[in-house]
Amino acid sequence: MRRPAPALLIALGLLAALSRAALAAPPLVRVELLAEARSIQPGRPFWIALHQEIAPGWHTYWMNPGDSGEPPTIEWALPTGFTAGSFQWPPPERIRVGPAMSYGYSREVVLPIAMTAPATLAPGSSVTLRGRASWIVCEKTCVPEEAPVALTLPVAATAPESDPDAGPRIAAARQRLPVPSPWPASFVATPEQLTFTLAARDLDASRVAEAWFYPAKWGAIEHAAPQRLLVDSSGLTLDVARGPLPEAAAGPVDGVLVLDERSTGGVTRRAVTVRAEPRAAAGALSLLPAAGLALLGGLLLNLMPCVLPVLSVKALSLIRHAGGKRTVRRRHGLVYTAGVLFSFALVGGALLALRAGGSQLGWGFQLQSPLFMTVLAYVLFTMALALSGVIVVGARLSGTGQALARRGGYAGSFFTGALATVAATPCTAPFMSVAIGYAVTQPWTSALVVFEALGLGLALPYLTLSFVPAWQRALPRPGPWMVRLEQLLAFPLYASTAWLVWVVSRQAGPSGVGAALGGLVLIALAAWLHQLSRDARVMWRRAATAVVVALVLAALAAPALDVVAGAPARAEAGWEPFSDAKLAELRRAGTPVFVNVTAAWCLTCLVNERVALRSRTVAEAFARKGVVRLRADWTTRDPAITRVLGAFGRNGVPLYLLYPASPAAEPTVLPQLLSEGTVLEATEKI
Repeated sequence: MRRPAPALLIALGLLAALSRAALAAPPLVRVELLAEARSIQPGRPFWIALHQEIAPGWHTYWMNPGDSGEPPTIEWALPTGFTAGSFQWPPPERIRVGPAMSYGYSREVVLPIAMTAPATLAPGSSVTLRGRASWIVCEKTCVPEEAPVALTLPVAATAPESDPDAGPRIAAARQRLPVPSPWPASFVATPEQLTFTLAARDLDASRVAEAWFYPAKWGAIEHAAPQRLLVDSSGLTLDVARGPLPEAAAGPVDGVLVLDERSTGGVTRRAVTVRAEPRAAAGALSLLPAAGLALLGGLLLNLMPCVLPVLSVKALSLIRHAGGKRTVRRRHGLVYTAGVLFSFALVGGALLALRAGGSQLGWGFQLQSPLFMTVLAYVLFTMALALSGVIVVGARLSGTGQALARRGGYAGSFFTGALATVAATPCTAPFMSVAIGYAVTQPWTSALVVFEALGLGLALPYLTLSFVPAWQRALPRPGPWMVRLEQLLAFPLYASTAWLVWVVSRQAGPSGVGAALGGLVLIALAAWLHQLSRDARVMWRRAATAVVVALVLAALAAPALDVVAGAPARAEAGWEPFSDAKLAELRRAGTPVFVNVTAAWCLTCLVNERVALRSRTVAEAFARKGVVRLRADWTTRDPAITRVLGAFGRNGVPLYLLYPASPAAEPTVLPQLLSEGTVLEATEKI
C-alpha cells in the first residue's frame, strides 16, 4: 500500500479546513501543555506533556505513522537556557483503513517531554514555556491542524509538589512507555520477509496471546501484513513481510515490540524497545565459499581494463628475466605475489578499521579522494616518462641498479605487485562483490582471509608463469627490440594518467584539475633537470638534485590545495540524481525505477554505460515502460549510496537495480557486466 505524500495530505486538509472554517466548526483535536509538578527548580530536569483530546472517529499519529499521516511536532520558543527533549511515545494503536495500516492514537493521548531548566533561574520568579504544536488528524480525510501552546510555572528553591490533576496523567503515560528489551534481538532478511528473533527463553508460550512489532522508521516492513508469531524454548520469533525499501533493513532495525500476556486478572500488556541486528540466514555464504569466490574474482581482475596499464610492466618484467636462472624467476614471482598480498592486506585492513570507526565506506574507498587520484596519476606519469626514455638513470644510480639486479631486483617486483593492486581497485570483477560484501560483515580475521584470497587470484597467473617452464618457453627472448616495446608500452600509462585527471575533474572541479595538471608539469620539469645533471659538474648535480626533490614534493602537495572543492553533479539527459527520499517517493507512487550505482573511477561502470545504458533502444524501452532512471554517483564518498550497496550484499560498484511498479516487490539485480539485451530483457518483464 502506498503511503500518501505529505503534500497531498496537506492539500486535502486545507480544503477540509476551509470548509469547516466557513461553518465555524471547532478543531478536531484540542491540545494543551501539562506539567507533572506545580513548580520547577533551577538547574533540575522536569516533565511536561502535550495532551491531545481527539474527536470521536478521528486519530493522530505515532512517530512512525505507518502507511499514511505524519507525527505531531512542536516548534518551541523557550526562555533562554531551557532545553526540550523529543516526544516520548506510548505504544500506538493499529488503525486499519482498507488495505492500509497506520499507527496512531484515538480519543486521547499524553506525550511526555523531558525539559531542563537553567541553573540561573531565580526562586520566586516564574517562566512561560511557549510553542506552536502542529499535527495531522485523519478519519476518511486528513486535516492538518495547529495551535499555540503555553505553560507558566513558578520557580521554587525546594523540591516541587506533584500537580494533583496533571501529575498522575503524566506519570501514567510515562508508566506506559516502552522499556529497553531484556532479550537480545536479531533478524534474518530474505527478499520476501524479515524474521525477528528474541532470545526470550523465560517467556511462557501458553501465556503469550499476541505480539506485534512496530518499526521506528517507515520502509523496513509491510505494515498491513500479518505478523506470524512462534514462541518456543528458544524464545520468540516473528515473521514479517519485508517493506518497500530493502535498504531500510541493511543495518539494525529499531522499533517497539508489544506483548499481550494472559494472566489471572486478564491480559497484561508490556512494551519493550528493540534493536535487532542483522545476521546471516542458514545456508548463507561461509568463509570457504567466500574465499573461493574472491580467488575467482581476483583471477578475472587480470582481464579487467583497470589492470591493463600495469600488465605492460609485468610483461616487460617477465621478458627481462626469461633467460635468467629458474630460481631467480621463481623468486620474482613470489616477491611480486608478496607485493600484491601485502597491498591487499593494507587496503582491506584500512577499510575494516575505518568501517569499525563508523565510516560508511566500501571497496575502492581511497579512489573517492581527489588527492589520492592525483598522486596515483603522478606515479603512472613518472613511470611512463621512464618507459619513454625521458628519465635516464645516471652513473651512480646505474651502479645501484646493477647491484639490485645482482640481488635479483626484487624491490621492482614487489612494487609492481603493489601497483597492480592499486590499479585493480577501480574495478569490481564478477564474484568479487559477493565475497567483499561477506568480508566486511565478518570478524577481521575472516575478512582478511577473503581479501588475501582476492589478492592471490590477481597474482596467480604471474606466479604460475614463474614456476611453469613450459609456459616460460613461449616468451620471446630479451633483445634490442625491448627498447621500442618499452616506449610503446608507455602510452597506456599516459592514457591512464589522462583518465585519472578526468576523474579528478568529477571530484574537485576545474580548479582541482588545474592543480593536478600543474603537478604534472612540475614532474616533467624535474625530469628535464635530472637529465641536465647527468653531464654537469658535481656541485651542479647536487643542486639540481635538491631542486628536483623540491619540485617533486611540490607536485605531490599541489592537489591538497583544492581537494575540498565540491564535485560537480554528473548531469546527463534522462537521468536524475539518486536519494533515499526520491526512491521512496517513486516507489510509493508505483513508478518503475532503474538505479545505476556507479562511479567515474570505475572503468567497468563506464564501459557498461557506453555499451548498454546509453543505447537508444534501452532508452526507448525505459520510456515505454515508464521507468525513471536514477544515478547513484559514488565517485565521492556518500554514506547513503554505501548503505544501498550494503543492502544488496555489495561493497563496491557497479550495482544495477530495476524496481517494478509494485511498491512491495523486490528489485531485479542485473549482472555487473551489462549488455543491451540483458537490460531490455529485464525491462520487458516489469
